[in-house]
Amino acid sequence: GAEQEQIMAMSFYPKEGGTLWSDYSTEVVIHALEVYTRFTFDYPWPTAQSVSVGFLGGMEYPMITFNGPRTTLRDDGSRTYTLGDKSFLIGVIIHEIGHFFFPMIVNSDERQWTWMDEGLNSYLDAVAGREWDPEISWAVEPRDMTGYMTSTDQVPIMTQADSLLQVGPNAYGKPTAALNILRETILGRELFDFALKEYARRWKFKRPTPADFFRTMEEASGVDLDWFWRGWFYTTDHVDISLDRVYEMRLDTEDPDVDYARLREVKDSEPPSVFVEKNRAEGRRTWIERNPDVRDFYDENDEFTVTEVERTRYEEFLAGLEDWERATLERAVDEDLNYYILEFSNIGGLVMPILLEVTYASGGRELINLPAETWRRTPHGLKKLLVSPEKISSIVVDPKWETADADIENNYYPRRMIPSRIESVRRPPSGNLADRDIMHNVRSAEGD
Repeated sequence: GAEQEQIMAMSFYPKEGGTLWSDYSTEVVIHALEVYTRFTFDYPWPTAQSVSVGFLGGMEYPMITFNGPRTTLRDDGSRTYTLGDKSFLIGVIIHEIGHFFFPMIVNSDERQWTWMDEGLNSYLDAVAGREWDPEISWAVEPRDMTGYMTSTDQVPIMTQADSLLQVGPNAYGKPTAALNILRETILGRELFDFALKEYARRWKFKRPTPADFFRTMEEASGVDLDWFWRGWFYTTDHVDISLDRVYEMRLDTEDPDVDYARLREVKDSEPPSVFVEKNRAEGRRTWIERNPDVRDFYDENDEFTVTEVERTRYEEFLAGLEDWERATLERAVDEDLNYYILEFSNIGGLVMPILLEVTYASGGRELINLPAETWRRTPHGLKKLLVSPEKISSIVVDPKWETADADIENNYYPRRMIPSRIESVRRPPSGNLADRDIMHNVRSAEGD
């Protein structure tokens, strides 16, 4: 079914490219074509080329790309490269090959809407990168965009290209995060993949606008995504859903012998008065302890003592219920479930699904997904009822960090301490860990 029976993947590089290029370049070209073809359409041209130019970057033209970096020549004549060099080369080749599809075939106007080619391409190169080797730090997860999304110097994705303030995060990173969430969390892979493939098919060798992309994704998936496009593409809001409070409740049985005993348990669980404790520690006796003759009936019976009056009222209450009402009450009392009210605030303003991980006292866990439509009537805050036969010990919002939530401190019930670091004022220079030439350093140490 391919448009070309054979596609020639080729690489051109000098000896300075070394094993970095000989081992990876052509393999990455093939991998990129396979991934992009899976998400779009059959590659229509006879060749795809990667050419080493020695600078740290990349540029694309139909069927040919120019990429860096190269290896470093050492004093002993060997050539080495850093992990950063390796991941950059793999990433840039995937990205530039991807531009064959966006915008050279799906021919959006990048001078007007940069994100339509750079954003879609960056998302698919993020897919291809992680499918190449997920252990490499590609920095393409939604969590990697929280710093930018909470910054002040930003404009919406849907800003004309000449007016962008930070092209990288605006046109590349934020659309990547948005599409990642749309596929993995909101639509699911099957619907998203079908819709994206339909968009690519419809607009192959044509000139789509943002509205064409939005419309096709909704039509093909069958899902109304107006809230998603509005929040992610037309505002600078960020994701920060806070779990403010959790109320634990228990059903009143209306039986005074049961309910009053529970009320007494609650009262007894309260901490005693500091004043009274200190008086007792000092040996100070109360008046009624020194004069027991003033004690009366109420010193032996507290406010939680049940009388026949309450019991009679309870019997009259039951007698006045309809059969179905009594059956419902009896069932609820027998089940004796735990009721929890979860109170959320949308601090960041960006509407998103609420993903919960609930841990029960038994150690069991449950994942609960409250869809984005939950916010429809109350976009700034809402309450959710959870009913469970087990007691809940903890709740986490967005446990897998998949929605770009900018503040994880307010995601926990009960609250947790968030680990951080303290760095010394004077310390040796370090830099990016991936930029260390471990290959050279290890070989040098072995030679010694």
